Amino acid sequence: MAFSLAMLVALPLRPDDSATPTKLQREVDSAMGKLPGAFVVVDVKSRAILAAHGMEQASLRLEAPGSTLKPFLLMALLETGKLDPTQEFICRRPLKIGSAQLDCTHPPEVRQLDAAEAIAYSCNSYVAQVASRLSRTELVELLRRAGFDTPSGLVAEEAHGRIALPGNLEELQLEALGYRGIAVTPLELLEAYRKLALRIRQEKLSVDAPVFKGLEDSVAFGMAHAAWVDGMSVAGKTGTSVARNTQQTHGFFVGYAPAEKPEIAVVVFLAQGRGLDAAAIAQPVFSAFAKSRGSQ
Repeated sequence: MAFSLAMLVALPLRPDDSATPTKLQREVDSAMGKLPGAFVVVDVKSRAILAAHGMEQASLRLEAPGSTLKPFLLMALLETGKLDPTQEFICRRPLKIGSAQLDCTHPPEVRQLDAAEAIAYSCNSYVAQVASRLSRTELVELLRRAGFDTPSGLVAEEAHGRIALPGNLEELQLEALGYRGIAVTPLELLEAYRKLALRIRQEKLSVDAPVFKGLEDSVAFGMAHAAWVDGMSVAGKTGTSVARNTQQTHGFFVGYAPAEKPEIAVVVFLAQGRGLDAAAIAQPVFSAFAKSRGSQ
């Protein structure tokens, strides 16, 4: 189905007399080039779409979100008192769950991690261990609360995600890691992270503060460091998973900036690639946004 700007139902792009959206659109188009995928930037407060590339894929394509789910899992555990954020877990490699090989890709010297570090370094081992503290229905409920089976409302024509009820512990762990049992659109991911960014603006972090710190640390020195920008703090999360019916990986990056008081939220989806690649695609757009703020 062809996609057009007429299908946008959120607040419109800002008027032409505002330089920032025009620059952001140019940067988004340049960063994506001819890569298959999507890149969308929204205003955190108004939900206005500031720049968009590949909106048909952003709104209609359903894929496993990979590690982008980890913050929501840890938040649910923290909010129910099932996780001590200071408790450290040993990263166990190799990590095989069922038939899936999910070895961590963070530096091997990172061996023990607390909650914030688990997000920053995207530790599969940590998340697989703590996920077992949730029941199957609790996992489904937290994913639904995050909006992963609800259209974002940013466009008129939009698919909605699928969340399966895990049948056993292995399936629960794989779903918590965003590997199997769940498929979302890039726009659903974007809206979920926009709401996280809104909580920062409203200063409603509460017991979830370590997760927000982990998202900022992920860009500062962790697995999403490719999105780092000099002069502006950025927070975000990478995700890599196997595309449906293939062995080709696809990559996500979802984040917001400035981390301390977010103004924009972004999602990058690469139909072929890794989360690290998606973070690198986001970097020039964050950089352009930082420069536009400095010139105001």
